[in-house]
Amino acid sequence: MSKKNKNVRESALEILEAIDKQQAYSNLLLNQVINKNQIKGPDVGLLTEIVYGTLQRKLTLDYFLQPFIKKKLEVWVMNLLRLSLYQMHYLDKIPDRAVLFEAVEIAKKRGHKGIASLVNGVLRAIQRQGVPSLEEIKDPLKRLSIEMSHPLWLVQRWEKQYGLALTKEMCAENLIAPVQTARVNTTKITRDEVLSMLRNEGFEVEPSVILPVSIRILRGNVANSTAFEKGYLSIQDESSMIVAYTLDLEENMTILDACAAPGGKTGHIAELLNGTGKVQAIDIHSHKVKLIQSNAARLGLSNIEASVLDSRKVSEKFSHEVFDRILVDAPCSGLGVLRKKPDIKYVKKPEDIDNLKNIQQNILNEAAKTLKKGGILVYSTCTVDKEENYGTINDFLQNHPEFKEYPLQLPDSLTYLLEEGSNALQIFPQDFGGDGFFIASFKKSM
Repeated sequence: MSKKNKNVRESALEILEAIDKQQAYSNLLLNQVINKNQIKGPDVGLLTEIVYGTLQRKLTLDYFLQPFIKKKLEVWVMNLLRLSLYQMHYLDKIPDRAVLFEAVEIAKKRGHKGIASLVNGVLRAIQRQGVPSLEEIKDPLKRLSIEMSHPLWLVQRWEKQYGLALTKEMCAENLIAPVQTARVNTTKITRDEVLSMLRNEGFEVEPSVILPVSIRILRGNVANSTAFEKGYLSIQDESSMIVAYTLDLEENMTILDACAAPGGKTGHIAELLNGTGKVQAIDIHSHKVKLIQSNAARLGLSNIEASVLDSRKVSEKFSHEVFDRILVDAPCSGLGVLRKKPDIKYVKKPEDIDNLKNIQQNILNEAAKTLKKGGILVYSTCTVDKEENYGTINDFLQNHPEFKEYPLQLPDSLTYLLEEGSNALQIFPQDFGGDGFFIASFKKSM
């Protein structure tokens, strides 16, 4: 590797530092740094493991490090210790001596001999003495918070909403790396044909039992496949795939997809319409609308029209009662996607949820005006917060007597998750390994 490019552990440190300083998203940074530092082959997997593992286990790692650190350290030094301890404690294949050597070399390069000596001393002391026991934490919620590395306020909130057993399950699931899933574009190809194509290219894939259009990728990234390039599939989480089915679509309908970027659900809706009708996809950010447009072009879907619009101003652009169906995939706290974006859990605060609820209400109020009588409105979020989800839909129904709960339409393979006749579903990450997701359905009176 050339000297100008950073190696795996230096790159991991660069990403962790940027997340702390700039509140940047881990998934976006990872791709940028892989390209910038020309990281290839197995090193990509190692970098991903170190970055996500260190982020996922941050509170646990800090608890383990605490007795060995006597003073406040610079952010980069703390992150170097975290990522080094993560490898020593959680990764079996990397010998401690290699981790120690790399840590000291990086400390010398970034700092000075004193910092290198401190890093060496802390890691060697942990090697000799071992990490402190979590059993020393007597309060069960505090122990769960540290053991599963979820902030205490979040653990307390979930325990109050769902009980301790479910909270433990959810926290544990959030520490497991997700399996990549993809949705087959059945307007172009069958699932069996896509599976065969991918296997011929060396991907390890299997059909999903959750949805008939879904495949699970066990090895490889299908974003680099011919099938992806030809528009035969879209990378999408299975929980997110469920949403389009709940719209109870028929051909030639006109659909509004509010807050549509990056366009995964938009594409799925257009595919379920079988190229008929029209999907009006809107988003407030122009660069994200370009993503929707390029995605529609790749998939060969001409029934998508994407435009820049604040969803809180929908009725200024569209006439009242023009849409057969409306999807409001609302901006939310994102607490259902902590496996993919572990950095979220350390920056979110309870007051963020209250602020988001107001934005969601404004979007729902506006969208409601443009739905035809007898039309269906689906509200969805990628969060698991009861107050944010049920609080929002209860307020909506209270403010809109013209809307009634409408039984959620689900594929047969998923009806077991739903109470019969219910209009709302909370999906947890532990249900089938998808994102935490909430979906609710309403019908406008005739």
